[in-house]
Amino acid sequence: MLFSFENVQLQGVSGPRLAVRHLQIPADGMSVIVGPSGAGKSTLLRLCNRLEVADSGAIEFHGVDLNATPVLDLRRAVGMVFQEPVRFGGTVLDNLREADGLIDDEAAQMLLERVGLDGSVLWRLADDLSGGEAQRMCIARALATGPDLLLMDEPTSSLDPAATQLIEQQAIALTEAGMPVLWVTHDTAQMQRIAARVICLIDGAVAYEGPASGLFDSQEPSIVAFLAEQPS
Repeated sequence: MLFSFENVQLQGVSGPRLAVRHLQIPADGMSVIVGPSGAGKSTLLRLCNRLEVADSGAIEFHGVDLNATPVLDLRRAVGMVFQEPVRFGGTVLDNLREADGLIDDEAAQMLLERVGLDGSVLWRLADDLSGGEAQRMCIARALATGPDLLLMDEPTSSLDPAATQLIEQQAIALTEAGMPVLWVTHDTAQMQRIAARVICLIDGAVAYEGPASGLFDSQEPSIVAFLAEQPS
């Protein structure tokens, strides 16, 4: 297992933002965190690279206390892609060198091809990329450090259907090539398209974990209510 959570709590102003008794994130495949807005999905993701820190409980990464790993080392080992593409100034190559200052042109082009971008994109200005191209550049930048896992926080929420499909396909291809992905979405249709394993959060707690098909068989009232709110 890459990550394990035991009795992890993170308090908010009006109560717990997250209260996870037990959870393990496997070292392979596509794991999708799903649930309604405010359920704690992004919070759980951000705990994995210490953008958030739990108030209590234990989180382990590769069997070692997460807090014992230097933050910079952790963030190189746990890449993250955010909802909105984060573009730095300059070219795509300049952006990749924000992650790996020593990357050469050939290695950079191979990274781009790994996420479905033509190597010629390398010399384009990052600000000139479309939203979908920029998000794939961000995935390539996250891969530049050679991470053990990619965290993806609703990476297609601002993209059109065609760009969304491309990102989903590239993420699945990465998992098939051995890169585990932990993906957050509120969209159960997307979850069904990409998930090998599902973690459903309701009010900061794990209400379900297992295969996607099992979520729809659940009789847990909070899950039934969440699914009922999803577009048909």
